Amino acid sequence: MTAPLRLGISRCLLGEEVRFDGGHKRDNFLTDVLGRYVEWVSVCPEVEAGLGTPREAMRLVGDSHHPRLVTIKSGTDHTRAVERIIANRIREFEELDLSGYILKKGSPSCGMERVRIYNKHGMPSRNGVGLFARAFIEQFPLLPVEEEGRLCDPTLRENFIERVFCYRRWQDLVQSGVTRQALVQFHTIHKYVLLAHSPQQCEVLGRLIGQAHQHRPKELAHRYGELFMKALAVKATVRKHVNVLQHILGYFKERLGAREKAELLGVIGDYHQGLTPLIVPLTLIKHYVQTFEVGYIRDQIYLHPHPKELMLRNHV
Repeated sequence: MTAPLRLGISRCLLGEEVRFDGGHKRDNFLTDVLGRYVEWVSVCPEVEAGLGTPREAMRLVGDSHHPRLVTIKSGTDHTRAVERIIANRIREFEELDLSGYILKKGSPSCGMERVRIYNKHGMPSRNGVGLFARAFIEQFPLLPVEEEGRLCDPTLRENFIERVFCYRRWQDLVQSGVTRQALVQFHTIHKYVLLAHSPQQCEVLGRLIGQAHQHRPKELAHRYGELFMKALAVKATVRKHVNVLQHILGYFKERLGAREKAELLGVIGDYHQGLTPLIVPLTLIKHYVQTFEVGYIRDQIYLHPHPKELMLRNHV
């Protein structure tokens, strides 16, 4: 990557004491592990709207599509003040070149899904979206966005961080000037990443690349980028990973002896059955890729989608 990996984040997740009760929700993985590879752009819409810390707790009320942000005890409506800050922040984000965003779960301003929203009778339902989260996602629909609570799931965590790094590479390509040749190369090295998420979308993208000469580069890049990020948003599964591993095996299985082939098929089978994590068959495959100098496979982003020090594939 040629530019910093810059992620937006709810300020409380970095340990800043900006919550309504004066506390924070510091997330050690984000601050101590992922933080070594990213630049954080931290936001707390409520504090930035001048509501102070600590402050009276608030909740969403009314229509789920256009809710209001109201304090629980006094009934003060802070919707307009917070929405002004959100609009300003959204404009700033256009210039910051973000590659992803991590939101605070359940927050009436930053919650991404299942946020409590109260009807006129004071009864809650969990179909709300925080004011800031909704505006951000509408403005940046392709940007990887996740809640810190969901990142406790190893599969969702690996999926999100992989998407972040893929999006950064896509940003680099766009900023360097997309040519048909560069786009073909980009698709080639991301083929197995795509296959692990959505074989169907991988096929659609392959057809689009095959017809690249029929499109203007700018139009082609826009369409490809949209389909690329939508494909990666589909969760990778064990079955789809096994399919990719078997595809890769096909590139050098004729060079393996019976014992080596049986060993590799064995570790792929163990992964399929949940006996070992993905990193085990991948490590053996990387060994053979280097041994037999299989350049096409060596260059696949699938083998190294994010820094190995994050150890994300040790748990999926």
